[in-house]
Amino acid sequence: MDQTTALSSGTLLSGRYRLDDLIKETGGAVTWKAYDTVLDRNVGIQAVRADDRRATAFVLAAGRSTAVSDPRFLRVLDIVENDHGHTYLVREWARAVSLDHVLGPSTLTNARSTTVVLELAEAFANAHDAGVYHRHLRPATVLLKENGGIRVIGLATDHALRSAHHDVDDADVGYAEQLDVEALGKILYACLTGRYPGGDELLAPAPREHGRILRPRQVRAGVSHDVDTVCDRILGRPPRHHRPPLRSARDVALELAITGEEEAVEPDADIGSSPDLYRHDPVRTGVDDPPPAVNPPKPRPAALEPPPPTPMERGMSKVLRSTKGERGLIWIAVGVIVALAAALTFILGRVSAPSDSAPPGAEPPPEASRAVVDLGVKSVESFDPAPDGDGRESPGTVALATDGDPATSWITMEYYRRNDLGGLKDGVGLLLDLGRARDVTAMQVLFGASPTSFRVYAAPGRTEPPTALDQMERIGGYADAPSGASVSFAQPVNTQYVLLWLTRLPELENDVYQGAVAEVTVRGLE
Repeated sequence: MDQTTALSSGTLLSGRYRLDDLIKETGGAVTWKAYDTVLDRNVGIQAVRADDRRATAFVLAAGRSTAVSDPRFLRVLDIVENDHGHTYLVREWARAVSLDHVLGPSTLTNARSTTVVLELAEAFANAHDAGVYHRHLRPATVLLKENGGIRVIGLATDHALRSAHHDVDDADVGYAEQLDVEALGKILYACLTGRYPGGDELLAPAPREHGRILRPRQVRAGVSHDVDTVCDRILGRPPRHHRPPLRSARDVALELAITGEEEAVEPDADIGSSPDLYRHDPVRTGVDDPPPAVNPPKPRPAALEPPPPTPMERGMSKVLRSTKGERGLIWIAVGVIVALAAALTFILGRVSAPSDSAPPGAEPPPEASRAVVDLGVKSVESFDPAPDGDGRESPGTVALATDGDPATSWITMEYYRRNDLGGLKDGVGLLLDLGRARDVTAMQVLFGASPTSFRVYAAPGRTEPPTALDQMERIGGYADAPSGASVSFAQPVNTQYVLLWLTRLPELENDVYQGAVAEVTVRGLE
């Protein structure tokens, strides 16, 4: 039965939710604007058929999303299973316009682009702290309200509806986080250029050169150098000029917080009469007004402009503004409280401090105080166990993966027609011997080509090298990793042997696939 005929306008769900307007139908799921007759408010309803095989995952994902309390995500208010032959969730309703519709006719300014993505990054940092991921963030899932605020829809649930079409392992938390972080960079790119580095129904694709997307400043004039750099540090593989990449939503938020370009407002400007940029039918206030969301007029020649403020000067300016008016009194009160707390801590420390230092043989410091270091690799061997493999693969070059030189690589054999090693075997990899059992916390890999999917295995308790995959336990992984990838483990793993196991290889040329590991580093507690 067709979804649109199964649910129709006027249908009353659960005895309280009246369906009013069909918003969209995608992938077998329908979204309605509805009215809650009990609480007298508009709500949004997203429904799938009760016999849809994704219904259970959809409900579980909706339940997980409620762990995030950040108001920038539209909350799930109710979850109902098998009502009128459908399973559906009820969300808050927001009067807003999706970002892809805003960016269709024009781009956003540097400051507005920074503000939008900063809000998104802060929201996703909170979601990731709660262990919840979107995995399908795109301009259509970001809503801009008339007051300038943002709302995000589809947290966790969009992925549940598309999981049948995406090979994402729920255990690969690092990969899920990276999907969201890269989506933040893509949205920032779209805000600045009106182009999207990925498939989008309304926005043109980002232009590429030699397979790499052009930077925003190469696409549109007037893009701030600082914002352009942040975008490249998220999307660059690797970032240009050897800048460190941004790999977490919180890092993106911190960078954008000090990067936002200050936009001066003329003293006589009438802010209240400016057109509403978030309406589908913006109101023109006069014949000579510019169209909505256009970029500001071209500035004076750079030679006549004062030098732009440095990031430190912008940060100091924000701090000074925060001390004006009533906020200044708040800062004074905070300073007084901090001073009193410091004095009280000093007095208590003098009274309670022991007279003697810790005796010899005292307990070692707790694990939290141990430093994370490069553990080093004593030896490395290729790992290609039977029955699929012959025991070794390219054994003559394995040492190049740990020689400290990114220009040299261990290279696998060539595989044909399929990126999963031609369908001939489950994987191939490098077995790293740390010399003795160490507390391993992370693995960092630099590949000679991308994307490469890999898993990380350990062999706790073994003093002899493992010879089969079932003699080890999986502790992490990364699907479709970029050239530089890092996997952190939830808990330190005490092991002497660590396996880097490649499961999908990048394409060398048409239907020819080959992996290359330029450098692999194992980190842990000292």
